[in-house]
Amino acid sequence: MAFSATLETVGNVAKITLAGELDASTAPDFKHKVEEAAAQEPKRLVLILNELEYMASAGLRVLIFAKQKMGKDVDMYVVGTQEMVMDTITKTGFHHSVIALDEYDPAVIENV
Repeated sequence: MAFSATLETVGNVAKITLAGELDASTAPDFKHKVEEAAAQEPKRLVLILNELEYMASAGLRVLIFAKQKMGKDVDMYVVGTQEMVMDTITKTGFHHSVIALDEYDPAVIENV
C-alpha cells in the first residue's frame, strides 16, 4: 500500500491519518503534515494508525519530532495502532509520551 498522510482539523483537535509504510522515503511527508498541524496550534494531536502497516526508525523520529513540536501542553494520541507498529513504539519507550487508544472516541479526545 502506498503511503499517505492526511490532516484534518476539527476545533482544537488535529488528526493525521497515516496509511501504508512509514520509512525514510515517506517520513518527510509525515513531518510536513505535523508542521501543518502545529501551525494551527491544536490542543490535541491525534494520529490515526489503523492502516499504517510498518514504521521504520525514520517514522519514530517524526513521532518524537511531533511531540517536541507540539509542546508539553498538547496531548498526543495514537489510535488503532497495529501490533507491529505498537511494538516499535513500546520497545523505544515512546508509549510513555502518548495516549494509546484502540479506536477514536470523541468523548475521550474532544471533550477533555
